[in-house]
Amino acid sequence: MATEFVENDISRKWDRCFTDGLIKLGGGVVLGSVVSLMFFRRKWPIVIGAGFGLGMAYSNCEKDINSLLHQSTSTKHNCSN
Repeated sequence: MATEFVENDISRKWDRCFTDGLIKLGGGVVLGSVVSLMFFRRKWPIVIGAGFGLGMAYSNCEKDINSLLHQSTSTKHNCSN
């Protein structure tokens, strides 16, 4: 049975975070563009949508990585006892 390294989990989480960021950035830009074209005819809804998308991706990424790091430190503490 192959052992699973924490570094592999962290790299998978970073890849997922990068992909999630791109998808949410794109979705925010699309929604901002639709709102801009339909209502305001300005650029700021596009920027606001992109900011919301990146903010949501950052929040999800922070939660995922912190839970992984917390899990790995609690495993180290349990093994040392």
